[in-house]
Amino acid sequence: MNAGSSQKAVRTEAARRAESDPVVALVAAGVGVSLLVMSVLHLTHVISGGSPPYDPDAAGTAEGVIALVLLVAVDRLRREPDGARGFALGALVFAVAGSVLGLSLTVTGGTAVDVAYHCVGLPLLLFALWRQARVLRAARASSSVPDSLRSP
Repeated sequence: MNAGSSQKAVRTEAARRAESDPVVALVAAGVGVSLLVMSVLHLTHVISGGSPPYDPDAAGTAEGVIALVLLVAVDRLRREPDGARGFALGALVFAVAGSVLGLSLTVTGGTAVDVAYHCVGLPLLLFALWRQARVLRAARASSSVPDSLRSP
């Protein structure tokens, strides 16, 4: 393999990694839908109980907002993958922060179902965040490749 084809192979690999990651959208959609379900269960008091600082109404509202942000990110990733990279990363950071806050509140006063939910959802969100950060890094790296190395 000569140097030109080696550089093209590097460019091709960087371009492939810069494309959107369908796993990110799948995980974000799954967590978003599950957050909607949990939101309804909290707001209708099907899941209630616990002690302060846990509040099922506040939990349901927060879950609904986080779900909305995640599902909008999933839709944007589907419609415009290149333009939605940063938005999706921000949505995942927001969801992780909300889940960490939710976990801290449920551990001190929430129900076992809430604690278990956060213990499953948070690692999934962190996984999606890691994957989306890789996509964004690859996109930046591939955009910095000189035009002479870009494939036609």
